[in-house]
Amino acid sequence: MSTYCEIAPGHPYHGPYHETEYGFPVESESILFERLTLEIFQAGLSWLIVLKKRQGLNIAFNNFDVDQVASFTQFDIDRLRNDSSIIRNRLKIEATICNAKSIASIHRSHDGFAYWLFQKKLNKEDWCKVFMQNFKFTGGTIAGEFLMSIDYLKGAHHENCSVYKNIKALNPVWLINKT
Repeated sequence: MSTYCEIAPGHPYHGPYHETEYGFPVESESILFERLTLEIFQAGLSWLIVLKKRQGLNIAFNNFDVDQVASFTQFDIDRLRNDSSIIRNRLKIEATICNAKSIASIHRSHDGFAYWLFQKKLNKEDWCKVFMQNFKFTGGTIAGEFLMSIDYLKGAHHENCSVYKNIKALNPVWLINKT
């Protein structure tokens, strides 16, 4: 079975994501929100579909501005359900809006989503519980992939991948915490 590190290099969509984003540390609230949303929209679909729809999702969700998305109404849900540039799953759209509200609340109570994440030193099982308590549409796979994508869990790249070496040099959270 091929790994992402083997199939992504050179691919027009997977390559850039693999080499410059996947597994790298993230502190920007909008990027964290985007990554969580992308993982949710990927459920039941291929990652390639999500990467192809990424630009449309960014436009549809106001570049993942948490406060703007948290204020979306039924009108916005209906608008997004008719937007062919995105994945038009009602449950995923509604989860994104609900998650924006959760992140906005976390931002107010913990000085930001990134800081809230960093304060927690958890293993994957405990992370999954925390995500299922705080966010919609986030089971173990979605939470795990999100956390790998932002450097909180090891596994985004195999040890022989050149990107792995680049990330390891940045002292990722998974290396520091070793949970």
